[in-house]
Amino acid sequence: METSSKISQIWMLCACGSFISCFIFLICLKHNEAGYFKARSGEDEGNIIQKNSKNKCNIFEGRWVYKPKESPYYEAQQCPFLSEQVSCQKNGRPDFDYQNWSWEAHHCVIPSLNGIYMLERLRGKRVIIVGDSLNRNQWESLACLLYSTIPPSRAHVDVRSGSYKVFKAKDYNVTVEFYWSPFLVQFKSNKPGAPKVLRLEKLDPSSRLWQGADIMVFNTGHWWVHIGKLKAWDFFEYEGRLVNELKLESAFEVAMRTWADWIDQNVNLNKTTVFFRSISPEHKAQNGCYNKTQLITDKSHATHFSESLTEIVERTLSQMRIPVRYLNITELSEHRVDAHPSVYAKKKGKELVKRKLKPPESFADCSHWCLPGLPDTWNRLLYASLVLDHPTDSHSLSHLVS
Repeated sequence: METSSKISQIWMLCACGSFISCFIFLICLKHNEAGYFKARSGEDEGNIIQKNSKNKCNIFEGRWVYKPKESPYYEAQQCPFLSEQVSCQKNGRPDFDYQNWSWEAHHCVIPSLNGIYMLERLRGKRVIIVGDSLNRNQWESLACLLYSTIPPSRAHVDVRSGSYKVFKAKDYNVTVEFYWSPFLVQFKSNKPGAPKVLRLEKLDPSSRLWQGADIMVFNTGHWWVHIGKLKAWDFFEYEGRLVNELKLESAFEVAMRTWADWIDQNVNLNKTTVFFRSISPEHKAQNGCYNKTQLITDKSHATHFSESLTEIVERTLSQMRIPVRYLNITELSEHRVDAHPSVYAKKKGKELVKRKLKPPESFADCSHWCLPGLPDTWNRLLYASLVLDHPTDSHSLSHLVS
């Protein structure tokens, strides 16, 4: 009887031990599965994949690959707030191939854009995009990408103002704002007939609203090179006096220094990531962009748009205390002569293509970009820059500039 009791106790201990072992095994299996799915989720969200260990990943060096079976990230009709200036299909553009080119880096795989993943990465954050109409072009692209992935009732968009536009994703607490500031410094246009003054040592008044943003994207350049009737200012204000003899490059460098000083003094490096987008190339020369539906495939091609201003930007960024990531989209955009609105835009509510008084080459828009289109690639590279393990800063600027 005693022997039987001992055997029963042993069996009970074995059973308990087996139960505990199985329980521990299931916990471990669940943990491993969770880790697996978490890893897969990270892969799906899109990390930059290095092709080999010999070459450093430079997302701005690569080639355009035609992918006719891939759809653009969104359809223009999904975003009722897109401006007439960039709604090329709505304005009668008959071809679609310009929407089917994908940028591929030489030494790494760049994640594709996904609006939901980007909203998750931006959850609780405020993004500001500051600059001229080319940065407005980028804002429209980003706002449309995000807007098209969520129910319209869960978004708020206000584009009524020419100087301020905003997109909000309510469920993600994400805000993407655009501030019109083509010079970054203060442009003072007084009463009609009074001189127009560009104040080189005073930042744009909207700068008080930039503070506290989590991600900042700036640009400037195009308005500085306007001449003749398109020139915006009559005088520079420099060192407390009005001058008109100041060399353009000197004035631009003072303005860039004013902006850089503000960034160095007002940005909290632990909270905010600052980007500066390089100059978007124009294709007005060499017969313009009219009727151009193919990329420029000549690898040596370059428009050389404002090289002196580009050098000043790069030098300024390299001297800053706050690291600024450089979105160097100039060279990759130079080949996209096919991606401009050309005559498929509207001016004062009238389609340019319907204007018969002048040859179309004379009024084709070869500065801005159709949407969907090239600015979506700029935002894809912005997203890639946000997920890079080793963000580009002023000390590694040489790796990004061509």
